[in-house]
Amino acid sequence: CARHAGPPDGGWGWMIVAGCFLVTICTRAVTRCISIFFVEFQAYFGQDYARTAWIHSIVDCATMLCAPLGSLISNHVSCQVGIMLGGLLASTGLIVSSFATSLEHLYLSLGVLTGLGFALCYSPAIAMVGKYFNKRKALAYGIAMSGSGIGTFILAPVVQLLIEQFSWRGALLILGGFVLNLCVCGALMRPIALKEDHKNSPEILEHDSVHEAQKRDLKRMSICSPLIKAWSHECLCYCSWKEYDFLLMPGFMVLAVSVLFMAYGCSPLFVYLVPYALSVGVSHHQAAFLMSILGVIDIIGNITFGWLTDRRCLKKHRHFCYLFAVGMDGLCCLFLPVLKNFPLLVPFSFTFGYFDGAYVTLIPVVTADVVGTSSLSSALGVVYFLHAIPYLVSPPVAGWLVDTTGSYTGSFLLCGFSMIFSSMLLCFARLAKKFRRTHLQSLTNGTGTKQHNWTNGAIAYSVTAELDQKDAEFLHMDKTSYSNR
Repeated sequence: CARHAGPPDGGWGWMIVAGCFLVTICTRAVTRCISIFFVEFQAYFGQDYARTAWIHSIVDCATMLCAPLGSLISNHVSCQVGIMLGGLLASTGLIVSSFATSLEHLYLSLGVLTGLGFALCYSPAIAMVGKYFNKRKALAYGIAMSGSGIGTFILAPVVQLLIEQFSWRGALLILGGFVLNLCVCGALMRPIALKEDHKNSPEILEHDSVHEAQKRDLKRMSICSPLIKAWSHECLCYCSWKEYDFLLMPGFMVLAVSVLFMAYGCSPLFVYLVPYALSVGVSHHQAAFLMSILGVIDIIGNITFGWLTDRRCLKKHRHFCYLFAVGMDGLCCLFLPVLKNFPLLVPFSFTFGYFDGAYVTLIPVVTADVVGTSSLSSALGVVYFLHAIPYLVSPPVAGWLVDTTGSYTGSFLLCGFSMIFSSMLLCFARLAKKFRRTHLQSLTNGTGTKQHNWTNGAIAYSVTAELDQKDAEFLHMDKTSYSNR
């Protein structure tokens, strides 16, 4: 474990970025490409939109729902162990899915097992980037998170080709072998100990609840013994509270609520973009190409927004950049129902992909600005956990609307308004915070002069009262001699 006073902003950190880049390809890009299997699953098993959409929903839900578990393993065991274990589980889930005989089989193998594996990899890898970078944090996250877009750009046509050549079973089997690369990514995640972590983390030997006798015992114990003897119930409660005390921060509460609405709005589009394109007469290859366009523009959004928000003029306004990107994606969803052919859907993929990459890059950056670097891993686990319920519910709800109305309009409008509401909620909270701070500053300035005079008087009194004893005796003798005269 390397020890540093602060984030190195380079060095092995770039290997961490490369590892996180590969993790996002193997997790988020593969999850997006599951939508290409949607029509195949629907035709093979003879099911409606709503039932088939549960596959994608369960993958996303399991990935986000188990994100705190990934953070827990990363914090208390090892980030490397967690990612390698996740890679094995995800690969096993995809391979088992290639032998599926029903949708329920896919719910468990492709949904639960693969999603759990992705969860153990995703949030720990993203948190590691935040530990290695500070000044260039947004740029590092932009490069790392661009793996999602690059992976979608490459994998979308490749998966379509694999389905045509080997059927959906062969394509899932090959993806299972590809996802094993997560084990290689885990090997790159070298732990780092920062001064901030040491200062903010609860040290057992310095904690008041541990008695002196226990401290002496701890020094004589072997490596495994502290897990049994030292971690009393009180210490465990203290550690758990210190890891998750950010949950009571007002800024994090607002961010958490906004994430719920944002996650509800963004998920259905990746499930239904290809089926919607096919429904308006676009060919299979053109529909897969739309996903590729969305993926490659996602990359540009990742990197350019990351670079821009690292500039001095925008660094203080990352929050507003994030909510602007979320709001623009919401507007794109509102216009989607009127786009009825391939030439009109291409600009949509460009615009939605760019702003999707922008806000995905800024999620960990904004979270770090709210809770600090020391709590970033646990906070990201909670943030991605909050994605779980919307990811689980929104695609089936959108599918139900399509089955009921016979149109995609209601589904896309609901997604758009949900993302716009998320953006507006953050905007109003930010403005209220700024107004409150300005009001407090005006009150402070009104009483500042009196407080300043009082402070100076107190300092003068303190200095006078602490005169040296010899100087006081000298003054007394001089005064006596003057009186005798």
